[in-house]
Amino acid sequence: MTASTSQNGLRARLHRLARGSVVAATVVGLCATGGVVPAVADSSAEDPAVELHVSAGLRGTVAPGSATTASLTVQNESTSELPAGRVTVELSRTPLGDETTLQSWLDDAETAGSFDEIGSDTTTPVDPDSSATTSILIPAETLGDLTPGVYPLRATLTGAATADVDEDVTSTSVLVVSEPTAAPIAVLVPITATPDDGALLSSEELNLLTAADGALTAALEGVSGTSAVLAVDPAIPASVRVLGSAAPAPAVEWLRRLDALPNERFALQFGDADLTTQSQAGLTAPLQPTSLAPYLDPSRFTNAATPAPTPSDGAADPTPQPADGGPLLPDDATLTAVDGAVEGIAWPRTDVTDADLSTFSTYLGGDAITILSSSATSGTVGGHSLIDGHDVLVTDAAASSALSKAASQNNAAVRQQFLAQASAHLSLSGRASTTAPVLVGLSRDDTRSADALKETIGAVDTPGFSLSGILAAPAATTTLATEPDSARGTDLQRMLADEAVLGEFSTILDDPQDMLSPKRMQIMRATAVGLGAKAFDEAVADVKKATRDTLAAVDIPPASTIQLLSANADLPFSVRNDLPWPVNVRLTVSPSDPRLDVQSVTDATLQPGATTRIRVPVSARVGSGELRLGLQLSSPTGVPISQPESVRVSVRAEWETIGLVLFGALIVLLLGLGTIRTIVRRRRDKRAEEAEDAVTTEESNE
Repeated sequence: MTASTSQNGLRARLHRLARGSVVAATVVGLCATGGVVPAVADSSAEDPAVELHVSAGLRGTVAPGSATTASLTVQNESTSELPAGRVTVELSRTPLGDETTLQSWLDDAETAGSFDEIGSDTTTPVDPDSSATTSILIPAETLGDLTPGVYPLRATLTGAATADVDEDVTSTSVLVVSEPTAAPIAVLVPITATPDDGALLSSEELNLLTAADGALTAALEGVSGTSAVLAVDPAIPASVRVLGSAAPAPAVEWLRRLDALPNERFALQFGDADLTTQSQAGLTAPLQPTSLAPYLDPSRFTNAATPAPTPSDGAADPTPQPADGGPLLPDDATLTAVDGAVEGIAWPRTDVTDADLSTFSTYLGGDAITILSSSATSGTVGGHSLIDGHDVLVTDAAASSALSKAASQNNAAVRQQFLAQASAHLSLSGRASTTAPVLVGLSRDDTRSADALKETIGAVDTPGFSLSGILAAPAATTTLATEPDSARGTDLQRMLADEAVLGEFSTILDDPQDMLSPKRMQIMRATAVGLGAKAFDEAVADVKKATRDTLAAVDIPPASTIQLLSANADLPFSVRNDLPWPVNVRLTVSPSDPRLDVQSVTDATLQPGATTRIRVPVSARVGSGELRLGLQLSSPTGVPISQPESVRVSVRAEWETIGLVLFGALIVLLLGLGTIRTIVRRRRDKRAEEAEDAVTTEESNE
C-alpha cells in the first residue's frame, strides 16, 4: 500500500459546492492496461464531511483479461482528524446493457445482480481539510473473463468515524471493459472569449487572456498535440487585428500559434451568435457586425504591415491602394478570417426545426452541415446523419456532457469521475453504433485550464481522426425530436427593433457606426449558443437597458423660470450629453405667445460627457407677461431626440425702460450734485482768497 496526504482544503470546498448533497466516487484511468469508472456516492448527508473518490485503469477502461490498479482518495471535510479506515472495492458481473440502466445505476445506485469484492486496503489518517490516497492492485485473474461492456462498481469506506462522520461512506461507479476494436472518436472544442462590454476584447483583456496563465493560452495549450476539431469565434482574431501595431505582443503570438496548429477547424458565428435563434426570428440573412471600421486607428496600420487578404483561389487581391496614399485598412472579412477554416458548418442551439436546417443552407450559401446533439434527434447516438435531406453531425449528448464537466473541472479527482462516466457512455455508444465514428462536443466555456482540457481530449479522441473522417462515413437517416424555443426568436426581434430606433438616434454622430457597431455585437452576443435560459434573459435585459440609457443620454434637463428683463437677449438653454462622443443636435424653440420672437432653430455640437449651454436670441414685443417656450432636440436629419421640454419665461421688458430712466436720472442728479459742489468749493476758495488779501493789505498799511 502507498499513501500520500496533501493540503487541498480550498479544492475540497469547491468540490463540495459542486457536488451539493451527494458524495462523489470517481473512477479514472491510471494504468495503460485497465480501468474503473466512477459514479456518485449513496449518501443522504446535505453537506458531507467525508468524500470518497475511486479510480483505476486508463481513462476509465480496462482491456479484457488485463490487470489494473485502483486508486481511492479519501477527502476529509470535517474539522477533526479522520482516523484510519478500510476501503473495499466491489464489482457486479452483470453488465449494464444500455444508457437507461447506466443512468439508473449512476443516479440511484439501482442495478440487478450481486457484487463480488475485488480489492481492499487500509487508509491512513487524514487531517482536516486534507486528503489521502490509497492504491490497490487488481490482478487479471480477479477480473476473470469479463466480456466487453460496462459493469457496476461500488466502493465503501468503513471504520473511519469522527464526531462528524458516524457511518460508512459508499460510492457507486462503473468498470468499462473495452471492445477489441473501438469506434473512432472526434472531439469538438469551442474557442471563445467574452468581453466585458459585449463588443470586442480590449487590449487589456487580450493581455490577460493570452498571458502565460490566460484562458485563451490554456485553450491553445489544451488542444495542442491532439486531434481536436476547433470551433473558433472569429471575434477573437478580429479583436487582435483591429489593434494593428498596438496589439499586445502575447495576443499577436497567440494568433500566430492558432494559425500554425494543424487541427481541423471551422468558424462559429461572430460572438458565437446562435443561428437557430436568428432563423426562428425570421431573419433572411445571418447577423453580422455592421462595421468594424470604428475600431481601426489608421496610425496603427501601414500598407506593408496590413496586406490585403489572399483569396482562397490564390488570385491577386483586387483591392486598390488608397487614393490619398494613406494606409490600407483591413476590411471586415480580413479582420474576422479564421485561417484554414472549413466553410459551411454551423453549430447552433439544438432546438431546431426542419425549416431551420433549410435556412442554415441559405445563410451559409450552400448545403450547410449542422452540428446537433443526439438529444435533438430520434434514434441517433452520434456521427453523420441526414435529416430531411440535410447533412448533420450528431454529437453524443451523454458523453459530451460528462466530458464538458471534466474539461471544466480543476480538481483532478473530480475530473476523473466525469472522464470515467464519459468512457461508459462512449462504450455503449460505440457498441450501439457497431464501431461507426462517434462525435462529441464540449460545451462553451471560457475558463478551462490547459491540463483539464488536454487530459479530457486525450482521454477519448482518436489520433488523426476528425470531421472529415465522420463526413466520409455513410449517413444514417434520422428525424428531429425537439420543440423549438420561439421565445428567443421573439426577443431577438425586439432587440433588432430597438436597434432600428437607435439607428435613427445615431444620426446625431459624425459616424453613426461608432454607436451601431458595438450595439450589433452586443445583440449578437446576447444570443450566444452557450447562454442558458437565465443568462440569456439577463443578456437581453442588459441590451434593452443599454439601449434605453443610450437614448436617454442626450436631453434637456428641467429648468427653472427664466427672467427676461430686456426686450432683446440671448436665452441660455442647458443640453446634457452623457455619450462618449461629440454629438450634433438641433434645438427647436417654440414660444406659446407670438409676442415673443425667438430664433426657432439653433444648431450646436455638444462635447462628450458634458452639459452645454445653447444660447438662443429672443425679442419681446410685450412689456411684461408670462409665457412658455417649447424645447425640442433633434438630429441634423430631423430625428427627435429625447422628450420635448418646456420652460416658463417671465417677461419684464419695461423694467429695461424704467431702469434706463432711473439710471439717467441718477446720472443727472450726480452731475447736478457735482456742479453744485464745484460752485460751492470755488466760492469758498474765492472768499478764502479775499480774506487772505484783506489781511495782507492791513498788514501792509500798518
